Amino acid sequence: METKKFFFAVDLGATSGRTIIGSLSDGKFELEELTRFDNNLIEQGGHFYWDIYALYFEIIKGLKIVAQRKIEITSIGIDTWGVDFVFIGEDGAILRNPRAYRDPITFDAKDDYLRHVVSSREVYETTGIQLMNFNSLFQLYAMRREGNAALQHAQKILFLPDALSWMLTGNEVCEYTIASTSQLLDPRTKQLDERLLASVGLCRSKFGKMVKPGTLIGTLTDEVQQMTGLGPVPVIAVAGHDTGSAVAAVPAKDERFAYLSSGTWSLMGIETKDAIINEDSYEKNFTNEGGVEGTTRFLKNICGMWIYERCRKEWTDAPKSHSELQAEAMEQPPFRSLIDPDDALFANPSSMVEAIQQYCRETGQYVPEGYAQICRCIFDSLALRYRQVFKWLQEFATFPIDTLHIIGGGSLNNYLNQFTANSCGVEVYAGPQECTAIGNIMLQAKAAGEVKDIWEMRRIIADSIELKYFEPKDQSVWDEAYKRYLEIVQL
Repeated sequence: METKKFFFAVDLGATSGRTIIGSLSDGKFELEELTRFDNNLIEQGGHFYWDIYALYFEIIKGLKIVAQRKIEITSIGIDTWGVDFVFIGEDGAILRNPRAYRDPITFDAKDDYLRHVVSSREVYETTGIQLMNFNSLFQLYAMRREGNAALQHAQKILFLPDALSWMLTGNEVCEYTIASTSQLLDPRTKQLDERLLASVGLCRSKFGKMVKPGTLIGTLTDEVQQMTGLGPVPVIAVAGHDTGSAVAAVPAKDERFAYLSSGTWSLMGIETKDAIINEDSYEKNFTNEGGVEGTTRFLKNICGMWIYERCRKEWTDAPKSHSELQAEAMEQPPFRSLIDPDDALFANPSSMVEAIQQYCRETGQYVPEGYAQICRCIFDSLALRYRQVFKWLQEFATFPIDTLHIIGGGSLNNYLNQFTANSCGVEVYAGPQECTAIGNIMLQAKAAGEVKDIWEMRRIIADSIELKYFEPKDQSVWDEAYKRYLEIVQL
């Protein structure tokens, strides 16, 4: 029996974070959550910030637990959400807590930049990233426009996972997958684009050395070793973007798959060798983000369980249990009311229930009443939107797509999983739920020489968890529903 290896993963989301121990032995892995904590936005002076020191403290807290339990960890890896960054001054100190992507300064920055600096077509052609107001490019433009003092005095700009790794090691890097979310990186050269940097008054030297997932960043500083009680543990650049780590954990057998990372947002895409940047991908607003082992994650953002969760907060008479609520929804007539989940009406309405009813009223449909009818409307509509995007992926892909892997928290939703299989007409495998942490840990294991490549990683994951299988059913019924869906959303 081989010796069990332990890896420490930090998985940070925009609302909460976790520290996790993952172990690997005999071709199987196990996870144990050490700590879970809130990630709170700080509002001050009309701006929103992340508390970088609070996040650092939580990492130290998790590492102290490791030392107290005498767990010998092989390495540490950190993944976070995308686009946000930290400014470092000439004296090696953080100049200010990092701005959050929800900061209102970006609301008009994108349109202003694209109108007066570089056109939307040129930006997309260079980066292959869908145009969203909170992308790093537009954040930096907005900060430059406001005369942001921290930006003016920044010696280095580090994306969030790289900044936290720097706080642990003292070494500055720019990890590829997190940099790819910024709208500053050219996926063809896999480097930050000098023209876009110059357009916001920056140069390449402001950023760390570009590194791939699996690269050693450094070891814990003497200061961190003293605080935690650990030795010089290596810190590894995993796929710093959480979706990058999640997709690395898709337990696929070969390249002929699509993935659906299902949560508040649904991210549906394929893994490709090269970026797909053309007129069609621009018009359909697909994005090309960095993956592991030189791959590209070609995907589209879809408004996911956000609509359902917002409705749940409004429903006062609905069962608290997801299973009870959804079971009642399944008793309702199918396809009675359909919505486009990505319509601007559902972005952030004061009442999601009223927004759904308004959409149905304006499109001449039956207006759903009560939680069961509205829940059924949401699930039917999401599955049909998934079909629309899935068909586009089939057109873009250079290979047949045999299976769809649903990962993340939404992989537990058996009703929606079955609807997705029915709608897309493809075999669906659901799981793992903890895909981001698993991908983080597996990339550390690869860096340690415990696994050979991404396909061995995926085989180990498939062998370590139980996937749920959903076979397509009722094809003709869903075909008819899809025709009606297209008529409604194109009104």
